[in-house]
Amino acid sequence: MNLELKNKNAIVCGSTQGIGKSTALELAKLGANITLIARNESKLLNVLNELDESKGQVHSFVCIDFADKEKLKKEVNRLKGIYHILVNNTGGPSAGPIIDAKTQSFEDAFSMHLINNQILVQKVIDGMKSEGYGRIVNVISTSVKAPIPGLGVSNTIRAAVANWAKTLSIELGEYGITVNNVLPGFTDTNRLKSLITKKAESQGKTEEEIADAMKSGVPAARFGTANEVANAIAFLCTPAASYINGINVPVDGGRTKSL
Repeated sequence: MNLELKNKNAIVCGSTQGIGKSTALELAKLGANITLIARNESKLLNVLNELDESKGQVHSFVCIDFADKEKLKKEVNRLKGIYHILVNNTGGPSAGPIIDAKTQSFEDAFSMHLINNQILVQKVIDGMKSEGYGRIVNVISTSVKAPIPGLGVSNTIRAAVANWAKTLSIELGEYGITVNNVLPGFTDTNRLKSLITKKAESQGKTEEEIADAMKSGVPAARFGTANEVANAIAFLCTPAASYINGINVPVDGGRTKSL
């Protein structure tokens, strides 16, 4: 099985913590040159120093807040060279019932996720075509298969990203470019901890009670780790995954009930 990524260049978004950071570390272990993208420069520098360089890799970073899509365009256009891998990963919208969501929340989330993904894809696509090798992986949510209660805006926007990605996979497949979505379930990250805290406050329960209730709905009977999700993402970026295209891959311990 060919899992070698030496001489491949990768952009990993949201790469200072959680799934994004774990993905950057894993791709570097496989030999890729990593360009980290996130909004906190000190955290970017810390992750940069953790990346594997044993195969002669050269790593870098871009400090940018995805809330500013115009600045993202400018920064991305300054990137030089060809990128073979793009991992789109952005923190999810705030929790809450969809009926209470402000229209601005939908607009902001649409820009943060779908529009920014489009900006990044348009930057890397010509290089991928010229190399005959491209891997675009979008980290979204199991909500594209079954909406998650209390995540109204997220459910809506994640579904839009999933269909955007499927359309891309159809258009780009002939060029040796694959586009896939990884759907994390309950993963032990700051995002999950925040959701648990909010649920505990709204329901008058302890965080431990909320966490135990969530785990009870997972056949694996536990939360996943960021590294377990990163392993799936990294595999989809390798030559071994060359004929896997246009799919949603849940990494959720079996929680999602649909196929």
